Amino acid sequence: MQIATFLQDLAVIMIVAGVVTVVFHQLNQPVVLGYILSGVILGRHTPPFSFIQDESTVRTLAELGVIFLMFSMGLEFSIRKLLRVGMAATTTAVAEIISMILLGYAIGQFFGWKPMDSLFLGAMLAISSTTIIIKALNKPGIRHEKYVQLIFGILIVEDILAIGILAMLSSVATGGSADMTSIMTTLGKLFVFFVASLVIGIFFVPKLLDYVARFKSREMLLVFVLGLCFGFSLLVIQLEYSVALGAFLMGAIMAESHEITLIKKLTAPLTDMFSAIFFVSIGLLVDPAIIHRHLFSIILITVFLVIGKVIVCTLGAFFSGRDARTSMRVGMSLAQIGEFSFIIAALGVSLHVMSPYLYPVIVAISVITTFLTPYLMKLADPFTNFLAKTTPPGLVRIFNGYTLWLDSIRVEHQQAFLRKVIKKGLLQVMVNLILVMAIFIVGSFYAHNMRFRGMLSRDIRIEHAIIWGASLILSLPFLIAIYRKIKGLSLLIAEMTIRSDESGKYMSGLRRLIAEVIPIASMLGVVIMIIALSAGILPPLGLLIFVLIIVIALAAILWPWFVKLNARLQIIFMDSLRKKDKLP
Repeated sequence: MQIATFLQDLAVIMIVAGVVTVVFHQLNQPVVLGYILSGVILGRHTPPFSFIQDESTVRTLAELGVIFLMFSMGLEFSIRKLLRVGMAATTTAVAEIISMILLGYAIGQFFGWKPMDSLFLGAMLAISSTTIIIKALNKPGIRHEKYVQLIFGILIVEDILAIGILAMLSSVATGGSADMTSIMTTLGKLFVFFVASLVIGIFFVPKLLDYVARFKSREMLLVFVLGLCFGFSLLVIQLEYSVALGAFLMGAIMAESHEITLIKKLTAPLTDMFSAIFFVSIGLLVDPAIIHRHLFSIILITVFLVIGKVIVCTLGAFFSGRDARTSMRVGMSLAQIGEFSFIIAALGVSLHVMSPYLYPVIVAISVITTFLTPYLMKLADPFTNFLAKTTPPGLVRIFNGYTLWLDSIRVEHQQAFLRKVIKKGLLQVMVNLILVMAIFIVGSFYAHNMRFRGMLSRDIRIEHAIIWGASLILSLPFLIAIYRKIKGLSLLIAEMTIRSDESGKYMSGLRRLIAEVIPIASMLGVVIMIIALSAGILPPLGLLIFVLIIVIALAAILWPWFVKLNARLQIIFMDSLRKKDKLP
């Protein structure tokens, strides 16, 4: 009988969703809205009765929908794309998210809502809809325009920051407070975990996928891909992060495989099916009576959302160096919310920290802004022309001068070879530093969460000394790489600040001082960081000195080998990033 109920619910969902989405497709509207409307039709809040017998099963399938939806977003993400995004997209995305979180929180407090409801409202207003924007911009002749590429760059940064928002909300919701220290600690650990997972994953996962692909079996590749996705999502849950983070990260790692095109093709049907169930499950929770009761709130929030996003995104793009017309097109295109807002709402419901009325409110706002998006895009150029005519000439000259000044700085920066080298070197230092941090965080986690105490030693101090020493030894290739890279960068900085043709006796000494002080000070900071990260497993002074002597001896003896190992790892990593997609 249970299987019959399950099949009945699944059949009803798919049939109704199929019919409604066909209608929406004919009306040239996003199918996501069709799925949500299907859920409203089938839900218990719509007369005469609920067509769904077992909503708990549907919610379980909806969780799979979140995994597949986030996994597909990760597959579209690429480190190469992120590196090409540029400062304009990053600045605009950060300004948009911070402003909308603050605006949403302020609106919630104005209505007298609970602080947690206000915080979730701000988070749901912060992220624009990738699906809606891509559909609206998917027209011949405009996809390769500069403003479209900037919008896609902003969406990439938004997806990354949205993962951080999910982790922050989970931490705040489970902790019950919005303490800034705990939030920053959570985001810092998330950043380390995110980068370390990407770097380590790119070393191994693409090669595993290449090996499996050699068997020329699509079934085998699909099963292997799903195993990695579900397995890593489970690991992330065990580490007390959101399942959405695990699915997104594994998708982003697989995005660097040259089998990515085939992986997308194989997983697309599963993503379509389970994400459809996810959006239908959103509609099941929507009570039209609540929407009617909060109609004023919905209209007011929608107005502030549209105006706020247009202003913030336009100014963000403009002050990043884009002209007025491009900036306005960017602002008008991003004035909506979508799939990530629903994922955040689902998180609030699952954690039981969000009031029931907020779910239908955010769905209604999403529907309204989705319908408005194409019209706002069309109004971008006429509104820019209107502003150009009504803005005082003096102010126009100031804006034009600012844009030209930024262009001149950008050209000068691109021609500065040494600055490019320093930027690349700092990126390598950051990646190696994050790997060191990840190793010690994992070591501390293992020491405090081992199922069987005393596996390494009956004395907890010796056990901690072994774990701490092992972490330090594993970190040696990366610590040596950090020192060597900082040493080289300090020489470049000394060269840039005091040129050799201008340096006399005293200035040459100052150059040497700069070249020596920067590496020493930097490594001292790294040591302090390691001590802070591993404070819980730091061995007593006597054992600490003993471990350090062993590690220093290993570093001195195996220094050339560690250097070669790090160079080899770096080559493997860069080769993975340079791989091109292989067509199936």
